[in-house]
Amino acid sequence: MKIIRSNSGALEKIYNRRFYRSRRVDEKVRRILDDVRLNGDEAVLKYARKFDGVKMTPKQLKVSEIEISGAYQNISSNFVSSLKVIIDNITRFYRRMERKSWRMRSDEGVVLGENYVPLDRVGIYVPAGTAPLVSCVYMSVLPARLAGVKKIALISPPDKTGRINPHILVVANLLKVDEIYRVGGAQGIAALAYGTRTIPRVDKIVGPGNIYVSEAKRQVFGEVDIDMVAGPTELVVIANRYSNHRHIIADLKAQAEHSQGLAILVTNSKSLAKEVVGQIPSVNGYVVLTKNLEQAVDISNRIAPEHLEILVNDPGPLLKHVRHAGAVFLGHYSPVAVGDYVAGPSHVLPTGGTARFFSGLSTLDFVKSLHIISYSKKALERIREPLEKVASIEGMTHHLDSVKARFHSEPGKG
Repeated sequence: MKIIRSNSGALEKIYNRRFYRSRRVDEKVRRILDDVRLNGDEAVLKYARKFDGVKMTPKQLKVSEIEISGAYQNISSNFVSSLKVIIDNITRFYRRMERKSWRMRSDEGVVLGENYVPLDRVGIYVPAGTAPLVSCVYMSVLPARLAGVKKIALISPPDKTGRINPHILVVANLLKVDEIYRVGGAQGIAALAYGTRTIPRVDKIVGPGNIYVSEAKRQVFGEVDIDMVAGPTELVVIANRYSNHRHIIADLKAQAEHSQGLAILVTNSKSLAKEVVGQIPSVNGYVVLTKNLEQAVDISNRIAPEHLEILVNDPGPLLKHVRHAGAVFLGHYSPVAVGDYVAGPSHVLPTGGTARFFSGLSTLDFVKSLHIISYSKKALERIREPLEKVASIEGMTHHLDSVKARFHSEPGKG
C-alpha cells in the first residue's frame, strides 16, 4: 500500500478511474455476440469447447432434473439449514421495498396512476471461474423472485468435466429457478440476449462476471436491460486513531483477496496509516491522510466506492454526509463479509465510481411501471386550450384533430 495526501495526483486518478476496457476486448466480444446471434446453439457450443474445454450437444446445455437432484448428494449436510437463515434475512429486507400500484382521482374525472408489473423473463449470470460464487445465486435470484418475475433462467460456466458446482445447483433449485444452463462468458450473455433454439431470450440480464462478461452486457444493453456494468471490487474504510486497528487490517486483507480489488483507508491518524501500510500486500491499496473525518467523507463521496466501512465509535454523524456508495457498513462489527454473504441487501453493487448514479441490485430492478391515464369529457374540455396551443406550436395537426374529434362526434357515437 502507499500513503498519499488528500491533494495528491494519485487521488485524482482514483476519482477518475474507469472500468478497464480495451479495443481488443471490445472487438473480441463483438465477434462472439454476432456469431451467437447468427448461429445460435452452434456458436455457443463452439465457444464452450474453445474457452471451457467442454464438448456438448445442444441437449446437454440445459441442466437436467436428474443432475439437480443428484447435487444434493454432494453437499454438506448442514448447508441447506444455513442457507435458510440467509434466505430469511434477504426476504425480510426486500419485503420492505415492495412497490404498490396507485391511483389519484380529481372531481372533474381525471384518473392518473401507475401499475407496477414484474418483468416476464430474467437471466442470472453466476461466475464460476476461479471459484463457484454460490452467494451470487441467492443475492441475484431472490430479489427477482420476490419481485414476482415469471421466469428465471440461470447460466454458469461448467468445469472441465462439464458440470456446474453442486452448491450452485442446490441453491438455484431451492429458490425455484426455472432453467439452468451450463454456459458462461460472452457467449452465455449473447444466448440470453438474443435467444437460441435451446436458450430462450430474456428481458434483463443481471449478475457479475469477468471483463468479457461485463463488456458483453454493455454491448447487448438495448436489446435487453442489464443491472450494471461492474468492474473490480472496491473498499473504502474511514477510520481514526480510536478505531480498532486489527479490524481495519483484517478487512483490508480480505479485500486484497481479490486480485484486482481496490482497497483504500482514509484516515486522519498518521500512526494508523503507518501501521496499515506495512501489513497489507496490495498493489491496488492506498492510505489517504486527511485533516479530519469530515474531509474523509468528502473524499469517499468523490471515490463513490462499491463498499464503504465507517469504523469509528459513532458513525451516525458521518453517515449523514455520505452520498455515494454501493453499500455502507457502520461500526466495529459490520465487516463487508457480512454484506457479501448473510445480511440481506444484495452484494451486486456498483463499482468504478458508478455509485454516483447506480444503486445495488434490488427488487426494484425487476419491476417496471405502466402509467395510467383516464379523462372524462369534462376533464378533457378543461385542458383543451393549453393542449391545443402546444400541439399547434409543434405543428402536430392530427394531434389537434384527435382532441377535436371528441367534441364533434355524431349523436350516439360519442
